[in-house]
Amino acid sequence: MAGAAAGATDLRLVPALAEPAPVRGADAPSGSARSGASAVPAVIRTLVVDSHRLVRAGIRALVEDQPDLTVAGEAATGEDAVALARRTRPDVVVMDAGLGGADVLQSIRQILAAPGEVNVLLLMNSETDQCIFEALQAGARGLLVKDSDSYELLHAVRVVANGEALLSPRLMRRVITRFVSLVPSLGPAPDQLAELTAREREVMALVAGGLSNEEIADRLVISPATAKTHVSRALRKLDARDRAQLVGLAYETGLVVSQCA
Repeated sequence: MAGAAAGATDLRLVPALAEPAPVRGADAPSGSARSGASAVPAVIRTLVVDSHRLVRAGIRALVEDQPDLTVAGEAATGEDAVALARRTRPDVVVMDAGLGGADVLQSIRQILAAPGEVNVLLLMNSETDQCIFEALQAGARGLLVKDSDSYELLHAVRVVANGEALLSPRLMRRVITRFVSLVPSLGPAPDQLAELTAREREVMALVAGGLSNEEIADRLVISPATAKTHVSRALRKLDARDRAQLVGLAYETGLVVSQCA
């Protein structure tokens, strides 16, 4: 990836900081629905890809300490990651962006091109617009900066395994700023925005704030399934392709106001 600097991961991999996500009855991982028809597995199988053995060991220890996560394998290169992903078909591939520009992007494309549903969570070395958009275009479902703590990493793995997109807040800010500046014409017509209910607008604003369906449910005191329904209806009514475009529309239409300088 252009501009990405190779180096040791800065994630603070301290198992003591990590706590399993709350499991609530029918919303437990084994019964929740992905974006689509498939269900989240009872145990999320994770493939760890990093050129540093010590970093891989740290992530493995962190993941294996969680009752709903396990490590399906480890790889040190993009080529090995592709082969191992095809063989083990993990739910999430946690990949270091520092593997190398063309290598990591091509590896993401090859992993996603194989049969089955695999989601990629990329640990970002660089926060440049080019690196962010290259990763998204390659198909990465989640982007996490490397100074994130262990809880954020575990949360990201669970969100991505659920088929949802996740960007670190400051990466999201860059995406929003770039989106609004480059694509001002994608805002829906006033009558389209008027089709949203008050609750759907509220949910749309929370999506723009970077909240997952689970977090929206907690904030509004509703079930995650209801939160997901509101998001889906907003996507459909605004003819938005995905959550990232929904975020852009939220800012473009003035539903929320950017705090960027």
